[in-house]
Amino acid sequence: MTIRRIVPNLPADDPQALAAFYARVFGLDPVMDAGFIVTTAVPGRTQPAQLSLASEGGAGTPLPALSIEVDDLDTTLAAARAANAEIPYGPVTEPWGVRRFYMRDPAGHLINVLTHSETK
Repeated sequence: MTIRRIVPNLPADDPQALAAFYARVFGLDPVMDAGFIVTTAVPGRTQPAQLSLASEGGAGTPLPALSIEVDDLDTTLAAARAANAEIPYGPVTEPWGVRRFYMRDPAGHLINVLTHSETK
């Protein structure tokens, strides 16, 4: 398993308005807007720093504290189960092009573990 990125998610009643604030203050550009979530990034960087602003976790789920993208979701799911992590959601393929599951870490934080689907 290789981690590809870790993205923090901040709760926002209006993700688009909060993204506009971060654009104004820090120059972050929106790189994805799915309505319930807007992801922003530093323009022109191949390894961008990212900040996601969301009103929910998608598909009506609660907002996770972290999103961790991996290259092999099944291996990671097996490792989470082996560590006795609670899996409250998934695995599921979402309509916006990711396959994911939620797990709770030992401190109770909700973590979104995902990989991008082959077809979007």
